[in-house]
Amino acid sequence: MPADGLEWLPRSELLTFEEIERVARLLVERHGIESIRLTGGEPTVRANLPDLVRRLAALGVDLSLTTNGATLRLLAEPLAQAGLRRINVSLDSLQPERFAELTLRDELPRVLDGIEAAIDAGLNPVKVNAVVMRGVNDDELVDFARFGRNCGVVIRFIEFMPLDADEAWSGGAVVGQDEILERIGEVFPLEPVTRTSAPASRFRYVDGAGEIGVVASVTRSFCDSCDRIRLTADGQFRNCLFAVGEYDLRSLLRSGADDEEVSTLMEQAVGAKWAGHGIGTVDFIRPARSMSQIGG
Repeated sequence: MPADGLEWLPRSELLTFEEIERVARLLVERHGIESIRLTGGEPTVRANLPDLVRRLAALGVDLSLTTNGATLRLLAEPLAQAGLRRINVSLDSLQPERFAELTLRDELPRVLDGIEAAIDAGLNPVKVNAVVMRGVNDDELVDFARFGRNCGVVIRFIEFMPLDADEAWSGGAVVGQDEILERIGEVFPLEPVTRTSAPASRFRYVDGAGEIGVVASVTRSFCDSCDRIRLTADGQFRNCLFAVGEYDLRSLLRSGADDEEVSTLMEQAVGAKWAGHGIGTVDFIRPARSMSQIGG
């Protein structure tokens, strides 16, 4: 989180639950979408979140959520009862002082309690997303692996991407997939699992004590198999996490457009998707929005 905090949007600029449900229904019924993930910013700050989960779960999709976990101990059970199936918790350090420095919140115990509450609520799998940054938290790779093995959660190590709100990203701060696997494998031997279209490459422990994932967006781009699209909280449709352009669905929805018009705009957006994000090339253009504004 940036030191000066985040800007809160007026409620009128946010999509209503009815608008989100309408877009989701069109994507499912007309375009074959099978899974939906609620992300952020932080989705749990939205009032009556279980109501939105209930609406989306009724569409018959694989429904998941990514959260910072701060209020998860209170929400895990209501979300599971509303139809949430699985959850990812963003956690970049297991050390209290470092966690507070990175998040500006001294709430590591609450997050750990939230992970336990998610397990108790029957959400499965429970995954922990850890963004690995050289010189910041890369000394915790084995600690995270051990935590996952002991708690029965999947750790997803994510390469540091140029989407940070502080714009502190540099190529030198990236800890790549090969190094992550080597350092963990020295302590807990790993073997690969067949890859799907999901962003994470999966690796299981040879001794059978679970698995990890690595999202290697920087060193091993998976753009050719990426099938994800994004709808921001303020109603902008994005065909790529790193897209520099957006498609204004909110204005279209509120203009009285029919379902055909909304579907057509989304089809046009997907058709304009780039072949790759270009990180590390001279042509790369950093998106104007940070991850907290786009949704991971």
